[in-house]
Amino acid sequence: MKARKQPAVEDQQEMALLIIDVQQGLFAKSTPIYKANALLKNIRTLVDRAHRAGAPVFYVQHSDKRALVKGSDDWQLHPDLHPLDTDGIIHKQHGSAFKDTGLGQELKSGNITSVVVAGLVTHGCVRATCLDAKRLGYRVILAQDGHSNYSQQAAKLVEEWNQKLSEKMIELEPTREIKFKA
Repeated sequence: MKARKQPAVEDQQEMALLIIDVQQGLFAKSTPIYKANALLKNIRTLVDRAHRAGAPVFYVQHSDKRALVKGSDDWQLHPDLHPLDTDGIIHKQHGSAFKDTGLGQELKSGNITSVVVAGLVTHGCVRATCLDAKRLGYRVILAQDGHSNYSQQAAKLVEEWNQKLSEKMIELEPTREIKFKA
């Protein structure tokens, strides 16, 4: 699927990167994360670019009482991710990273008007966070190749939700084209 052409991401000055639920337990499912190595590489690329540009980075961790129990090994961020002390950590218990968390206030206090979203899972928390961010008035850029899931139909779900979210005015950009203004 070809990304919709929008104004260049680097033209936006107040951006933040949201990394959604890239947690160890999701990589331990019986069906593996679709293109896990490429996903992790793209997320690390986005994090490095954001850090170099001085853009805020927020790591979001989901928790529930069944699978991603707060404090458990499964709940921990994937070992390929290495948040800096200056990065934000957001804990959530709902699909959207905005529901009942301090993320909205954090973004507001940083005068953030645009968010780049990447992470897990495509049709769950990534979808919910993108839609809530848009509803709250943010410009939303979804890393087209920076989200995935552990479904048997993973490739189809990524393509389907890239299309559905682009119809909701979520901008799609491949990782290689996403730039954070320095």
